Amino acid sequence: MEILIPIISIMFGLSVIMFVIGLGTPSGPSREQERLQTYGSRPRSLTEMELSQPFSERVVLPFLRSLAAFIGRFTPQSNIDEMKRKIDIAGNPNQWSTADFLGVRGLSAVITAILSLVLLLILRAALPQTILFTAIGGFLGFYLPMFWLNQKIGQRKHDIQKALPDALDLLTICTEAGQGFDAAMAKVAEKWDNELSRAFGRVNAEVRLGKIRREALRDMANRADVPNLTNFIAAVIQADQLGVSMAKILRIQSEQMRIKRRQRAEEQAAQAPVKMMFPLVFLIFPSIMIVLLGPAVLIFTSSGGPFSAK
Repeated sequence: MEILIPIISIMFGLSVIMFVIGLGTPSGPSREQERLQTYGSRPRSLTEMELSQPFSERVVLPFLRSLAAFIGRFTPQSNIDEMKRKIDIAGNPNQWSTADFLGVRGLSAVITAILSLVLLLILRAALPQTILFTAIGGFLGFYLPMFWLNQKIGQRKHDIQKALPDALDLLTICTEAGQGFDAAMAKVAEKWDNELSRAFGRVNAEVRLGKIRREALRDMANRADVPNLTNFIAAVIQADQLGVSMAKILRIQSEQMRIKRRQRAEEQAAQAPVKMMFPLVFLIFPSIMIVLLGPAVLIFTSSGGPFSAK
């Protein structure tokens, strides 16, 4: 009897644990429930389908597009074309079209103008000053996205310039090993994940869709707007048209690119002393003067000098 009590307690505890585990395990729907969900559910209405989308696609994106359409009526076509070109050079950030980016600029102008107006009302500025600074705030807000876009362009150009020598080395190795130029570009797109590799991958995708390779390469050079890449693309297109060995052209371009990379490094090293002048003069030298001359000044003033306290 004394042995049965622990055994019954253990079995009861195990049954409780299995019961809790069984309640926590999600049970899949049966075949009947799956059929009812497939054939018995009513089709969703347009309102339900619209509410199922994210808030940005339901509210923000339509508002930006309507705002872009309003601003586009007063924007010259040359400015829109220039903006489209800059978006392409920046790599189409956030997959924005020209209309979307124009809407972002308008929204930025509205937000900065409202913030400026609220701040001026809190400070109780005069009416002419309120109107003037609100207009200035809206103007600055309208051009803030352009500053951000120019920064993206500079960063993308720097990334392409930095990755170009290594990409040319890989292209040279692949072509000398017997692969075609398209296969070599695919290898570059597979090997790395940067702006240049994505550009080569886009060229391959456009060629597979039926675009002529030299046109796809020219479009890539126009989208990058990097002089070294443009010269490389021009040499490749010329070699393709004249029937020159692609491996030889790539070897020459690779050697020239390595020389240019070394020259850029030497140029940046020569610019380093000039760039260090400002922190040295205005930040480091004053601290050194305080550390070196501070004790001497304290000793001089405490010993009865002309600056001692009377």
